[in-house]
Amino acid sequence: MKKGLSIGLTGGIACGKSEVGRILEREGSLVRDADAVAHGLIRRGKPLYAEIVTRFGTKIVGSDGEIDRPALGRRVFENEAERKTLESLIHPAVIDSLREWIAGETAKGWTTVAIVPLLFEVGWTEPWDAVICVASPEDLVMERLMRRGLSEVEARARISAQLPMEEKIRKAEYVIHNNGSMASLEEKTREVWRKIVREER
Repeated sequence: MKKGLSIGLTGGIACGKSEVGRILEREGSLVRDADAVAHGLIRRGKPLYAEIVTRFGTKIVGSDGEIDRPALGRRVFENEAERKTLESLIHPAVIDSLREWIAGETAKGWTTVAIVPLLFEVGWTEPWDAVICVASPEDLVMERLMRRGLSEVEARARISAQLPMEEKIRKAEYVIHNNGSMASLEEKTREVWRKIVREER
């Protein structure tokens, strides 16, 4: 069986990466989100849970005993050193999990799409056959983040924690500009998908 393609899907916060992932899933890809992997790895009873609670204290634990991710997020985005500490705990485990998944599924002939928001920030350059960046103008990103309940200060902190959008665009092989309707996003995504299938295979 021919080895499948491995696609890295990245982009700015609130730019539509998850929706692009859903479109690519409908095109027949297997899709996995690094954030969802991370959420699973920090659940109560997992090794990372104990490490994170030991480092950040019980104030980030909710009434259900699980890590309160919004509370943890507010804390680390107010303090760059703490954010980097959290990333140093979580990122290696997430990357290991995704690498294992990619290797297993592409060996079976599947095309895998890993949604990795900080793909460039962590310097993850392989095993990608193609890297897609989803991009949106900052005013639209701010609007989306504030609709999610973040204050303007919180939204800007999350944006500034990532590489500038221009740099992400420059590093990617394919770019999807999500600045219009859902129908437009779907059309652009399918166009990029067709290019990848034609050029990378």
